[in-house]
Amino acid sequence: MEQAWRNYLTELKRCRTEFSNEAVHDLRVATRRMMAIVQLLNSIAPRPRLRKIIRAFKEQLDEFDDLRDTQVILAEISETVQELPELQAFQKHEQLIEEKLLRTLRKEITKSNINELSKRIRKTHDAIENEMDEALEAQVMQAVDDAYLITKQRLGWVDLARPATIHRVRIAFKSFRYMVEIIYPLLKEFPPINSEWMNNYQSLMGEVQDAEVFMQTLADYSEHASLSDPDAIRHYYEHRHTEAISAYAEEMNQLHIFWRPAPDQPFPWEKPE
Repeated sequence: MEQAWRNYLTELKRCRTEFSNEAVHDLRVATRRMMAIVQLLNSIAPRPRLRKIIRAFKEQLDEFDDLRDTQVILAEISETVQELPELQAFQKHEQLIEEKLLRTLRKEITKSNINELSKRIRKTHDAIENEMDEALEAQVMQAVDDAYLITKQRLGWVDLARPATIHRVRIAFKSFRYMVEIIYPLLKEFPPINSEWMNNYQSLMGEVQDAEVFMQTLADYSEHASLSDPDAIRHYYEHRHTEAISAYAEEMNQLHIFWRPAPDQPFPWEKPE
């Protein structure tokens, strides 16, 4: 937690100083990792202070959502605008939105006061040192088992015809993945390649969500502005969306390689004796 908090403060300072796309991205990642640690602690010993910390980090992440979506859309357009020049007007529209969001977010980050959050983090740190006992490791592992079970349950409910069900898996998997990143030193023989595989697995679901956001944003734009060839654009991105769902469908059942099926079962990477 100390390391994650120092990293968060470093990225916050950097973002206030240079406010580049990279700095914003790294602050988002640092915020998610810090929030994951507090969520892990709250699942072990729920208390109001932890919930307030989680809420503060969640509110900060929510401030980034629109900017992140806009930048994903712009990145997608930059790759296809040569093939679909009809997107140029939409591109300019999204660039104006990005500029407005960047100005607003920069002001928010510059004026944000984290004194109260810092106090709660310090109190949480003291509580861990004073209150947690030798059963902490078992409690931590149980919390990750629970996060994995939630992800596994949502995977079982996936309906490829309903992309929202994939998004629900993605949300649960994010929490599980960050928890594993936090506690992996406790895991014997944990394969380092698993971190890369988990990132790739999450990215497959992210591609589906990004395609959803793009198509919805484009549809909203087309209600107020005309596109020279809307059918061609719609068909193109519907195809991309279908491809993203198919790519995830091929790998969706790989979830089992990341964790044990039950607390009394071995991990997938453990060698049988």
